[in-house]
Amino acid sequence: MNQIAAAILVALGLFGGMLILVEVGRRIGARRIAEDALGARLGTGAIEGAVFALLGLLIAFTFSGAASRFDQRRDLIIEEANDIGTAYLRLDLLPAAAQPTLRQAFREYVDSRLQAYRRLPDVAAAKTELVKSVALQQRIWTEAVTASQAGGAAPDAAKLLLPALNAMIDISSTRTLKAQLHPPAIIFGMLCAFALGSALLAGYGMAGGRKRSWLHVIGFAAILAISV
Repeated sequence: MNQIAAAILVALGLFGGMLILVEVGRRIGARRIAEDALGARLGTGAIEGAVFALLGLLIAFTFSGAASRFDQRRDLIIEEANDIGTAYLRLDLLPAAAQPTLRQAFREYVDSRLQAYRRLPDVAAAKTELVKSVALQQRIWTEAVTASQAGGAAPDAAKLLLPALNAMIDISSTRTLKAQLHPPAIIFGMLCAFALGSALLAGYGMAGGRKRSWLHVIGFAAILAISV
């Protein structure tokens, strides 16, 4: 199951759980009011405020981290494109006879890198394409080293081309690792737990009315489930 499908299932499960707990909280509140009408609500406002504030902070920090990682990954895309472009231009330093083969290898490499990310969220297919990219990196490096030492190469071919190739290879590894960075599972667990707890408290706070406000119940559960 890919991550998008898993996220949708978690959201649906959280939505259903919150609806149930709102109703449970409402019934607990109604029973408490029937037993002690005056004291049923004493002190609950401070507790509810603290729980909802903490839930809001958790969601805010999680969104902030997600936005930060998104910006970092976008910057890495630009950096990789620049590194590949630099290395491709420096192929001009090699003997003319060696350039066509390497340029074709570069085209295959760029296509492979694009396919690796286009195949997501199919992680298995993306990993297969990444293996192909690594093989092409090795091929390009080996051929470039040989060509830079051949007759007809510019005097500084190795000094200029090989560092550019190294940067191109390094940035691909950096992007792969960055793509695997996500918030720890405990963060998502805490978000779900606090969302369910807040639903219970919200239901308790709605216990005074004779009828349920389905607009508020469903809207509250849906908005929190989608946010999480």
